[in-house]
Amino acid sequence: MFTGIIEELGEIVKLEQSLNNLNITVAAKMTPELKIDQSVAHNGVCLTVVDLEDQNYTVTAIKETLEKTNLGKLCKGDAVNLERGMKLGARLDGHIVQGHVDQTAICEKIEEQEGSTIYTFSYDPALGNLTIEKGSITVNGVSLTVVNSLKDRFSVAIIPYTLEHTTFKHLHEGDTVNLEFDVIGKYVKRLQELEK
Repeated sequence: MFTGIIEELGEIVKLEQSLNNLNITVAAKMTPELKIDQSVAHNGVCLTVVDLEDQNYTVTAIKETLEKTNLGKLCKGDAVNLERGMKLGARLDGHIVQGHVDQTAICEKIEEQEGSTIYTFSYDPALGNLTIEKGSITVNGVSLTVVNSLKDRFSVAIIPYTLEHTTFKHLHEGDTVNLEFDVIGKYVKRLQELEK
């Protein structure tokens, strides 16, 4: 379980194909505090630490993960949003995030406003996911509030602090992002489907 509050930006230092899997090596300040088998969210994708070496650690993304997320598009030198699993008994500053990406979206528009930046994302509504205004959404692992919700797109407003401390500062129109829709909303939607 995660909160969507990014701890730090890691840097991709090595990508190694292993059959259908991708071993991803990340340089991060948190590395000395990690242990083998620990879960870390990478752009919102929960992956298990499989190797530690100095300031670098390695995780493995399987074929399904690569097909359903933007991790397969990573390049050496790219920044990645990192978050370790939440501690029970601590404050939940974002929202409940599972680290299980539902689908990807395309960044359609970036608008600078006085004091914030508005990002608009479009996604395939055929997968049945939805947003609601003032509801929660996770974009590349970042817990955000939806400010404009339509059937196949939504917008979020990013404050300067979030812009500076996440990969949003590297995001461009046309880029692919990972989405995890609010888990409570997914359960409510599923219950409604079962009642029909």
